[in-house]
Amino acid sequence: MSREPDITALPEPAEPRAENAPVPIWIFTVSFVALFWAMLYFDQRGAWFNPQVYAPYKSLSHLQSFQPPTGGPNLERGRSVYENVCALCHNTDGAGKPNQAPTFIGSEWVLGNPARLIRIPIHGLTGPITVKGESWNLNMAAMGAALSDEDLAAVLTYMRQSWGNKASPITEEQVKAVRAETGNRSQPWTADELKPFE
Repeated sequence: MSREPDITALPEPAEPRAENAPVPIWIFTVSFVALFWAMLYFDQRGAWFNPQVYAPYKSLSHLQSFQPPTGGPNLERGRSVYENVCALCHNTDGAGKPNQAPTFIGSEWVLGNPARLIRIPIHGLTGPITVKGESWNLNMAAMGAALSDEDLAAVLTYMRQSWGNKASPITEEQVKAVRAETGNRSQPWTADELKPFE
């Protein structure tokens, strides 16, 4: 008959204890080298003290010479007026609509003499007209008569500088001068009347 071992006679295992184990010196060395390399890399490529980023300008006037022009017609305002007043007939992309209104894209009427262009929205246009070789015989109301000089200058400049058009801006002073010159005219212009302003 076999005897079972006496469990009570076995010694109890010791409880685990936290011991102070030294950290290998190579971990400190690698950490220090990695941190030093990261700081050096950031310093060389972060441009914190790079004079080309923080001090490229010699004076306030030098800095202002790089700013976009603030004077003249406001193109954003011009776009807004165009979309509210002109786009119904001429489309938001300036391409016009068949049998309704001609294109503004590359149009000699838009890109030509500002004195001629300004007159059209102030008093309207009637009768036959040729735009980019295409004949039109429609009436345009005086859509710009109620606009301020500033808004009319802005929308005409927007037309002259959008959709690939590259023409000089029209100023508020130019609009004011044309209004004064045309006086109380109540009839729309014809293409023949506008020939002297080509």
